[in-house]
Amino acid sequence: MPDSAAPTPGFCRDCLQAQPAQARRCLACGSPRLLRHPELYRLTLAHVDCDAFYASIEKRDNPELADKPVIIGGGKRGVVSTACYVARIHGVRSAMPMFKALEACPQAVVIKPDMEKYVRVGREVRTMMLELTPLVQPLSIDEAFLDLSGTERLHQDPPARTLARFARRVEEEIGITVSVGLSYCKFLAKVASDLQKPRGFSVIGQAEAVDFLRDRPVTLIWGVGKAFAATLERDGIRTIGQLQAMEEPDLMRRYGTMGQRLYRLARGLDERTVETDGEAKSVSSETTFNEDLSRPDELVPHLRRLSEQVALRLRKSALAGQTVVLKLKTADFKLRTRNRRLDSPTRLADRIFRTGLQLLEKEIDGTKYRLIGIGVSDLANPDLADPPDLVDPLATRRAAAEEAINRLHDKFGKVSVETGYTFGQRRRDH
Repeated sequence: MPDSAAPTPGFCRDCLQAQPAQARRCLACGSPRLLRHPELYRLTLAHVDCDAFYASIEKRDNPELADKPVIIGGGKRGVVSTACYVARIHGVRSAMPMFKALEACPQAVVIKPDMEKYVRVGREVRTMMLELTPLVQPLSIDEAFLDLSGTERLHQDPPARTLARFARRVEEEIGITVSVGLSYCKFLAKVASDLQKPRGFSVIGQAEAVDFLRDRPVTLIWGVGKAFAATLERDGIRTIGQLQAMEEPDLMRRYGTMGQRLYRLARGLDERTVETDGEAKSVSSETTFNEDLSRPDELVPHLRRLSEQVALRLRKSALAGQTVVLKLKTADFKLRTRNRRLDSPTRLADRIFRTGLQLLEKEIDGTKYRLIGIGVSDLANPDLADPPDLVDPLATRRAAAEEAINRLHDKFGKVSVETGYTFGQRRRDH
């Protein structure tokens, strides 16, 4: 972020040369991309996000697409996985139904996703990140948190300059661009990386955090999706500044544990650290039965409960998954796995369960099972998850109902509301 006070010394993002406080362009190369901030050389936590990742790779590989609007996605009944910035100018957005995207930008070039290629490029970027610091926490194929604390001696530069050098290297060696957010906590580093896309580098310091957040919408806060934003709207809360004026006990009485998150993040308080346990490949849950089961009425309630557990873990991890995986182990310990790839990623128990149920129905043939599991793989950004279903309008209503149930669970516990599939099962299990 530009500093509103007197200018401070900084450096050029293109040639990395130090710049005096009064310079408006780089004195060495003439670039206007100067980076300044009072806390620039003290901040160490970053969020790096590749710009329009899939589309950028396709443009890199086909220079004829450079100035054209490009949409990565499926057929007319599919959704937009990503769109280049030219297409976004026309109103195309991720997770938009393809037919709407083509109505908004009929001249767009539509390309089917090549996930194998995207994963390969994502790994190249990740390798470069790990050369900066071992503290890298991937969020998806194209974004990650980095903690560069203690790396100044290694790189002979403060983290801000190290990150600028990294961004330049990605552009030169891999042929795509990234945006960087630098701050003192994960929440604001993620916010900062979105401020000046593409090729952005934004800084949010601790001294300015409360003022920066005051006039921003509540949807900026991690975990506040459309459904919860509507709840806050009904309560007259639209801006983060309104949350800053409220006390923590009041927010917790209204919104349970989410209220505590609202209170803290509204003030720029986020103590989460960069976790380096390795990139999750899937999220799943399974159970082993006390006795072997074979009938649908015995297996389906377990499938539903496990689907709810998977959905909860996805929400807590800010992830979504596009492939549903069913796992069964027979009485003689033979393993069966079945999977189905969805049109779009999901984090909803309803979609996970219904897909798993279709897979399970084909395996109910009298075989006795000692274990059942359900999970999702092909993890993705949750922003792409669960677009409106134009084929099944009831799916949108079920999704809204699930969000309402999740809020009740957060506030009153897991047995406050149960579905017919699992009614009483948790009490029996415990």
